[in-house]
Amino acid sequence: MLSIHKISLVQFKNYRQAAFTFEKKMIGITGRNGAGKTNLLDAIYYLCFTRSYFTSTESQNTQYQTNGFRLEGLLDKNGQREKIVCTLKDGKKEISLNEEKYDRFSRHIGQFPAVMIAPDDADIILGGSEERRKWLDSLLSQLYPDYLDHLIAYQKILQQRNSLLKNMTGTGQNQDSLLDIFDLQLVVHGVPVFETRRTFLQTFIPQVQRLYNYISGTHEAVDIQYVSTLAEIPFASQLLQARYRDMQVQRTTTGIHRDDLLFLLDEHPMKTNASQGQRKSFLFALKLAQFEIIRQHKNYPPLLLLDDVFEKLDQERVTRLIALVSSDNYGQVFITDTHADRLQQAFAGNQALQLLTITG
Repeated sequence: MLSIHKISLVQFKNYRQAAFTFEKKMIGITGRNGAGKTNLLDAIYYLCFTRSYFTSTESQNTQYQTNGFRLEGLLDKNGQREKIVCTLKDGKKEISLNEEKYDRFSRHIGQFPAVMIAPDDADIILGGSEERRKWLDSLLSQLYPDYLDHLIAYQKILQQRNSLLKNMTGTGQNQDSLLDIFDLQLVVHGVPVFETRRTFLQTFIPQVQRLYNYISGTHEAVDIQYVSTLAEIPFASQLLQARYRDMQVQRTTTGIHRDDLLFLLDEHPMKTNASQGQRKSFLFALKLAQFEIIRQHKNYPPLLLLDDVFEKLDQERVTRLIALVSSDNYGQVFITDTHADRLQQAFAGNQALQLLTITG
């Protein structure tokens, strides 16, 4: 079992200084727009992932006209009390677990799994391929530490290779021998990432279909197609064949960093053919399937962070969602809403609900 007992925030986003204690399984967070409900969820997410869910720029996580922030969380994990501290000061970030600082933040990923569902998740369907890779990588990194290690190494080598390609254009020097080395390293780290993605999606898709049927109340067929050139031609051959083109455009044009996911509804692209309601149902199915996979892998449920879900779903879908997340398969759930009475009504009679009001 995983739960968060207490969190304190100092200079994090709109919080000058605040502390919250969570005593029950279901935590309803209410308050007006702009009060800080989403920021509180993001602080919890930050403790689990060492980064914000909403921005990659640390300055946007820091309260205006301050030089850093501090987050501290007390969590219970399988009966053990754990303390996580995240600090940023003058651009330097530190993460510690039980007073021991991490030398590599990646070692923290997956230790305290969490799933966030937020309004901006629509970008997973409607946005570019980077959004879909980001979602998939975040999920797989919580399951497989080796996957994250390969991904980090691949990105580092990719940057070095791209820098070399740009320098070659400026100097006119032939660097085939160095490109050979980079290509070999990209293959070493890229192929395991590709194989993990492909194998995982084969078992993941049925979970998404089952949850889509439940949330939507329909039996429409949904599917996820993994689009990767590595499925067609060996990666090493691709890199060699694309080398001249890469030199011309000064970047690496083939590899796992260009993979994509194609979401389908009744064999048609969801991005262009699905209604808003169908897309919302699919996104919830996608994230809740993510939750189920992590729970099965870890043997305990991750934290579930639901931001503003009442504004995104009709009453029928909300009723199904609340029934699902209130079941024994789910652990601690955080849910935000602008209306306290709506939360109380949704969880009427549920003794596991704790209601917090954020005043801003």
